[in-house]
Amino acid sequence: MIRKLLRKVFRRNADKPQAAARAEPAVIPLIQHGITRARILPGAGKVCDTLQAAGFKAYVVGGAVRDLIAGIEPKDYDVATSATPEQVRELFRRSRIIGRRFRIVHVMMGGETLEVSTFRAAHDPAGETDEHGRVLRDNVFGSQLEDAARRDFTVNALYYDPSSETVIDYHHGVADLKQKTLRMIGDPAQRYREDPVRMLRAVRLGAKLGLTIEPAARAPIREMASLLENVPAARLFDEMLKLLLSGHAVECLTQLREEGLHHGLLPLLDVILEQPLGQRFVWLSLEKTDARVREDKPVSPGFLFATLLWHEVLGAWDRRKAAGEIAQTALFAAMDEVLDAQADKLAITRRIAGDIKDIWALQPRFAQRTGKRPLRVIEQPRFRAGYDFLRLRAESGEIEAEEADWWERFANGGHDEREAMLVPEKGPAKKRRRRRRKPTDGAAPEAEAGPPADSDADDD
Repeated sequence: MIRKLLRKVFRRNADKPQAAARAEPAVIPLIQHGITRARILPGAGKVCDTLQAAGFKAYVVGGAVRDLIAGIEPKDYDVATSATPEQVRELFRRSRIIGRRFRIVHVMMGGETLEVSTFRAAHDPAGETDEHGRVLRDNVFGSQLEDAARRDFTVNALYYDPSSETVIDYHHGVADLKQKTLRMIGDPAQRYREDPVRMLRAVRLGAKLGLTIEPAARAPIREMASLLENVPAARLFDEMLKLLLSGHAVECLTQLREEGLHHGLLPLLDVILEQPLGQRFVWLSLEKTDARVREDKPVSPGFLFATLLWHEVLGAWDRRKAAGEIAQTALFAAMDEVLDAQADKLAITRRIAGDIKDIWALQPRFAQRTGKRPLRVIEQPRFRAGYDFLRLRAESGEIEAEEADWWERFANGGHDEREAMLVPEKGPAKKRRRRRRKPTDGAAPEAEAGPPADSDADDD
């Protein structure tokens, strides 16, 4: 306890010169930033009002403020406050404290969940980190000034007060946003060591907002890329989802290649960026996903990952069939092989992995259009996703367009049209056995052999 107190005192004394230089933030009025209270999520404003009425500071913070100034509709809203998690929990009946590295509160407002975090103190160098400097636990609370310094990029260190409709800016984030510059707060190399995911985030934010990464923030990325190997798979998966579903996946992945954030660091990136077989298929999938996100249409992570990994599955499937495995058995083994290769770096959830396998498993069944098989295929729960996948394969030139067109007509046709489209199963004609005649008294039963040469085989 005494050592921790002394570290805190000395750390704050050491930080005083820097803190004093930035102790007075810029208070930006509505006329300059353009965010009226009506533009924010009502629940976010209500959370801030409740906390402020209880005597605490409370602001909408980070990405939501950044996006609103940039003219983008935020996907979620976070609130930063001077209240501790326990104090926040007491004010909101529908709330819960979560987290281990840094405890936060999820507050439920209607159908929305808002993340409420307490202002964080300046990072303690003597705190819990791994051997590479990545912060493992950080539950030290501090002032708003310290919290702003702890944010990663200047455009994320913005605080919006719904009551006064002003933006509190400690690090010139509004100016950087308007000048299209992504600048790191503090020493970039140190900040990347604390959390290597910031390297991926820099690329994603730059592409999403059209920002140029400042040279000082960009320079260490290539040489520090290996630090991503120490990030838990679940965190990498979350960040990759954000990147791929940002609406700017094509730009993000192009930038990742330029920064050297692939080549064995993330197997999925190797597959996407160095696809030897299905490059057209993969990039067409990403372009369509970007378009859907920008049009605010729903996007399935399972479908997206299925497209990105499909040609890996095809390659593994072909190898196994060449080795003598039965086709269906080989396909399911190939699926597991490809997903297992990703598991070390990306913790794909069980539900998403199940969706991926369902889509893959349907593809060979689309080639079977005889008998009653097509009727059974369209009854599958994942038929629509499987068909969309088939259509993408046709558009990329992997299969003939006629196959996808046939399934579209079959799926949308009525009963009579479907029956007319079904192709009878081909096979050897079955011999019909002659019906036995009941023998009369004393007569031998008629032989079961085929009909006499001069009889009709179809007669009974």
